[in-house]
Amino acid sequence: MTYLKSSICALMAAKRCALLLLVLLIPGGLMAQQVNGLEYRIGPEDVLHISVWKEPDLDRKVLVRPDGGVSFPLVGDIQVSGRTPLEVQDEIRSRLQRYVPDAEVTVSVDKISGYTVFVLGEVNNPGQFTLGRYVDVVQALTLAGGTTPYASERNMQVLRRQDGKEVTYSFDFRDIKRGRQLEQNIILQSGDVVVVP
Repeated sequence: MTYLKSSICALMAAKRCALLLLVLLIPGGLMAQQVNGLEYRIGPEDVLHISVWKEPDLDRKVLVRPDGGVSFPLVGDIQVSGRTPLEVQDEIRSRLQRYVPDAEVTVSVDKISGYTVFVLGEVNNPGQFTLGRYVDVVQALTLAGGTTPYASERNMQVLRRQDGKEVTYSFDFRDIKRGRQLEQNIILQSGDVVVVP
């Protein structure tokens, strides 16, 4: 009887432990999924591969112009900058409907050149970084070789052009290194400038 009670207690403790682990792991998993699940937004100078199934004449690579547009047969000019490949795919499919009913369109990014961030100031390797994935502020600082001994880690800024206006985000690297105010470690958008005074 004692053995049965201890077995039941051990089983209940294991269930509680598993439930606690599940509660602790789910938010982190969701957070990682949200960050990693960012859909890529097409930018100028990217190269797109657009193809229509069973239509060899409608299979080609196109360069995104500086104005953010591309030209494609039977579709004409289409604005793609700032949009996801899936959004562009849907628009091309709808524009092709009268020429190719039930067209199976695929849009993929063949070469990423449009996601560029800049890191300036007291870093070891300042400059422009064209990347194939999204990065946050800390990752951008790492790409720039880290800060110099003269850097003011408390007063960093991220400059972003948004709706024609310059927006500034403060960034305190000392807090990040101490594990505080992690929400300021934002994902950078193409064209963002990290300034390290």
